[in-house]
Amino acid sequence: MLSDLPDIAAKQAALAPERIALEEYATGRTFTYAELNRRAGQAAALLNRRGVEAGDRVAILSRNCAAFFELLFACAKVGAICVPLNWRMPPAELDQLLTDCTPKLLFYGREEERTSKGLMYPPPAISLDRDYERRIETLEPLEPRLFWPAEDIWYLLYTSGTTGRPKGVIYTFGMAVANYVNIGSAIDLRRNDVTASFLPFFHTAGINLHALPTLMAGGRVTLIESVEVETLVTLFEERRFDTFFAVPTVYQDLLDQPRFAAGPLDHVRHWGCGGAPLPDAVAERYRQLGVRVCNGMGMTETGPTAFLLAPEDAWDKIGSVGKPQLLSSVRIVDDDGRDVTDGIVGKLLFAGPGVTPGYWRNEEATREAFTEDGWLRSGDLARRDDEGFYYIAGREKEMFISGGENVYPAEVENVLCSHPAVVEAAVVPVPHEKWGEVGYASLMLAEDNSQPSREELEEFCRARLAPYKVPQGFAFVPNFPRTAAGKVQKHLLR
Repeated sequence: MLSDLPDIAAKQAALAPERIALEEYATGRTFTYAELNRRAGQAAALLNRRGVEAGDRVAILSRNCAAFFELLFACAKVGAICVPLNWRMPPAELDQLLTDCTPKLLFYGREEERTSKGLMYPPPAISLDRDYERRIETLEPLEPRLFWPAEDIWYLLYTSGTTGRPKGVIYTFGMAVANYVNIGSAIDLRRNDVTASFLPFFHTAGINLHALPTLMAGGRVTLIESVEVETLVTLFEERRFDTFFAVPTVYQDLLDQPRFAAGPLDHVRHWGCGGAPLPDAVAERYRQLGVRVCNGMGMTETGPTAFLLAPEDAWDKIGSVGKPQLLSSVRIVDDDGRDVTDGIVGKLLFAGPGVTPGYWRNEEATREAFTEDGWLRSGDLARRDDEGFYYIAGREKEMFISGGENVYPAEVENVLCSHPAVVEAAVVPVPHEKWGEVGYASLMLAEDNSQPSREELEEFCRARLAPYKVPQGFAFVPNFPRTAAGKVQKHLLR
């Protein structure tokens, strides 16, 4: 097990001081590793001047920018705990998170000023747009801690909340290294790699896929304030990326851009996908472009990298999330906690150094999340084939029983997404007098397709699914309520 870690920012500044660490696409500013470390030290001095001590929380409410990583490393230097906040939330929801984590200081971006002013009980706040630069530029960098204990908390990430109130997931320094090993070995991460960072930093994929691991490797992170598909297409045309990670909705949106399919794509060495199920139909369209999209699966609680499909398997195992990565241990068990055989759907459990020790100040939730022998309950259902590849069948709470038969919505949704008119599908159970429950499907249609009839959809499903799996009703929606990871919030659909 890891014990003490060196100051990562200082270490990279010593190894490659002139190498570019961060690039802000919107401003054109770049920061070398020496500059990143110096500015993080100045930010740490600012925290120290404002009374922030080891264990105190520091909240950040901002779009993606270089200052985020400066503050993340600044918190590490003083032993404080960084808390990225969801800038999509209204003040009322943010107040709940602030009450839970009680930060000593809040940094906010230009577009979040109005939200920060609307908080009921705001902590002392500093504007990243107006005050931050002026405050740190005259400060001498704080002398950092020599070592970062692996078990110490580095930051908190509040879960997306597909089923209820978010919980603060604890991230330790050791978890960051474990994720670096897991994703780094999976994608062959290199010190010359350039990656895009556009997923929000209040979500684990925003920080950890692949921004923080790339910085730990000595690579370059291009920061994009939020998901801007046209900007991504331009950067692809400029051959800017070696690795790329996105959620399925971004992969779908890229396909809707004619310039993307016509542009150069072979410069990207690794294409990663996660956060939500990737429809087989989308993976097939990328296959036609010669792109191997590597589907994966993880959780906020797993650091997040747990599964990832290898590029050489991406086309032969469409629908799989691959195999457990180097430091990720996995079990699939039945209701009695016994391991199931290959091909059988069961409950997915995780263990390893990348797994969170628990939830911030929530002993009850932590206790419920783990088995008695220390395995994390994912809440997902999965199966493994006879070659060791894993497939996610859906969430435990989403599975329903129709006429005595188990129905896994993810399987039905995947079939619906293969219909040429359907872009995305979400299936939830509704009561039925005879069968107990039946499926009801909400569908998003492609812009250039007319609405298919119920009879057409039923016939399409019956040709590909057992009768009890065929939805009994269909609705057409312009969009779905989503979490920051792009997951559909089915409890809101219900």
